[in-house]
Amino acid sequence: MRIDSLNTPCLIVDKVKLLNNITRMRNHTASLGARLRPHVKTTKSVEIAKLLFDDGIGPITVSTLKEAEFFFKGGFRDILYAVSIVPSKYRRVHDLMQAGAEIKLILDDIMVAQSIIDYGIQHQVRFDILIEIDSDGHRAGIRPEDPSVMAITRLLHESPGANFLGYITHAGESYNCTNIKAIKKHAIQERDAVVKCAEAAQKLGITSEIVSMGSTPTATFSEDLTGIDELRAGVFTFQDLFQANLGVCQIGDIALSVLTTVISHKKDQNRIIIDAGGMALSKDRGTAGQKNDRKFGLVCTVESGEIIDDLIVESANQEHGIITSLSGRDVDFSRYPIGSLFSILPNHACMTAAAHDEYHIYGEEKEILHIWPRCHGW
Repeated sequence: MRIDSLNTPCLIVDKVKLLNNITRMRNHTASLGARLRPHVKTTKSVEIAKLLFDDGIGPITVSTLKEAEFFFKGGFRDILYAVSIVPSKYRRVHDLMQAGAEIKLILDDIMVAQSIIDYGIQHQVRFDILIEIDSDGHRAGIRPEDPSVMAITRLLHESPGANFLGYITHAGESYNCTNIKAIKKHAIQERDAVVKCAEAAQKLGITSEIVSMGSTPTATFSEDLTGIDELRAGVFTFQDLFQANLGVCQIGDIALSVLTTVISHKKDQNRIIIDAGGMALSKDRGTAGQKNDRKFGLVCTVESGEIIDDLIVESANQEHGIITSLSGRDVDFSRYPIGSLFSILPNHACMTAAAHDEYHIYGEEKEILHIWPRCHGW
């Protein structure tokens, strides 16, 4: 089977680029003396996750318990659930643990810490827990200087219903950096936030087994990981237009795209209509706030994968994508007859992939090498 025989719209993945992206991050992480705990929320694919490790089943990060269950069934055991745990999910985590999963949880609230300890004592189970640190004001977590960090640390360390593991942070604000120098500075800020917490705990006689940081930008440009045990990153596997705008990758590194078919010509409007709309491309407009606004995706040829310079997906309805020229020049409709194919590079690989059930992995000759399923749901 070749790419041009697939039903559209669908996800296609260049295996050479995929493996190159993985190798680049693995080598960089190893060179800094840390281990990679990749975030599999981007791919949600067991087969792709196994490419990240020599033994095929290394430590991973997930963002939903559905992912944890999916990857556990796929052979993974060491799983970090990197979203704040809440009481309604204790039973589900407990079930995973009883099945053999080594699942690690995070929290940022002392009441939740006491609640999970109480559950653990009642059910004679010890939950492995890290405290989430807010290193940049982006999302969840506790500021490192907040006294509650050490209060929760002591509580978890001293209680029989929990096993205190350490600290975790995610530098989400690195996505708002405008240059590589700023990302490098942000990586230092991210590292220092959790390392300082681990040092403070050590003064109390409490050792941190794991000190964890990571976003694809800061993981890519970190230069000194002193005090850090592991890096977490996810979108690096595919890369996308947002990362390319940040300077994290080149556009030519993007491994994931959406295969789509030309279904109509609107010559009076200078538009080409494709069968990939918002449901296939997502409506993530992350690049709108960057210097290079990529609208709803860049248009590439299928044969060579080269960008067609003057074409862009200007808008997206549910099942229709609207392509027009960036310059305003007339589109040469004769070059793109109805039934011809494009591949569309995504703004945000995670969001685009989320609309699809499977990946079509292709090789250098555009032959389909694998069709791999992906996880859905929570």
